[in-house]
Amino acid sequence: MILVINLNASVDKRYEMEKLDKGEIMRATTVENTPGGKGIHVANVATILDEECIVTGFLGGKTGEFIEEKLKDYGIKSDFVKIKGDTRECLAIITNDLIQTEILEPGPIIDNNERVNFIEKFNKLSESANIIVISGSVPQNIETGFYRELIEIANKKNKKVLLDTSGILLVNGVKGKPYFVKPNRDEIEALTGRKIECTNDAINEIRYFHNEGIEFVVISLGEEGSIVGFNNKIYKVTVPKVNAINPVGSGDSYVAGVAIGLARNYNINDVLKLAKDDVMVMHPGPMNRGLEIAPDVAYSDQSVIQEQVRNGVAVRMAVLYLTIIGGDGSELAY
Repeated sequence: MILVINLNASVDKRYEMEKLDKGEIMRATTVENTPGGKGIHVANVATILDEECIVTGFLGGKTGEFIEEKLKDYGIKSDFVKIKGDTRECLAIITNDLIQTEILEPGPIIDNNERVNFIEKFNKLSESANIIVISGSVPQNIETGFYRELIEIANKKNKKVLLDTSGILLVNGVKGKPYFVKPNRDEIEALTGRKIECTNDAINEIRYFHNEGIEFVVISLGEEGSIVGFNNKIYKVTVPKVNAINPVGSGDSYVAGVAIGLARNYNINDVLKLAKDDVMVMHPGPMNRGLEIAPDVAYSDQSVIQEQVRNGVAVRMAVLYLTIIGGDGSELAY
């Protein structure tokens, strides 16, 4: 089982509008509320791929209730610690020029009893997990060494920990010796003060992490793919060239793929091929091309979106027909 830690979950509020002007009253054309957080994204991918998974962290208030209900709707198992404060809300404003502006709340204040309750829950849930994913930021009043503490607890139980965070949380988390880390260029520079300008630079940074006792290291290079170090070997992972509209969640999907591969005892080559180029692309219709999905992805050879829409129309018409006439479906056999 995969245990996913998402301490600072959020309700992600997405606003689409024509433009964004400071000091003016702006009206959104579309509003969407979804459960957010890097760990929740990981759990979603794992659930979609039929891997046993559970996500935990802190939830409170009406926003916390919203997240729990939505996770149930998505079929994602969860077991959160209830807190007095309200789970945060994060805003994403997308204008017609496809520029996204994000406003992220810091998260609720966690008291000592809630912290203790989480450690107890973590100890209990980790017993039945073989892979533990720790992702994202922490809420207020949780110390920057908290991830290190969780990693050290997991290591004593011989669990493989995948750490995906940044800043001081990454700096301190590395000291706990997780099994896996996935920093990007900016995070490497913030962590070590060194820039990655070529493949050899990435390889040198991988060696740095190996010397820190971390076995599986991925240096994320965005559209250039990633450089991976594992078992004294270096791998170059490339991705299909697409017109990327919004990369949000892509790194979380990468981490989910690694977690699933490890949970299934795949070898390293199969783990890195989980996001293979013959994957089937699906999307509910109608689709907002250029905003929700890139056109070259929507109409690629791997896409079955048009077939989905075509079949969906037929199914809806059949349901409407049966609803009107009150039939049992036998009429459709002709």
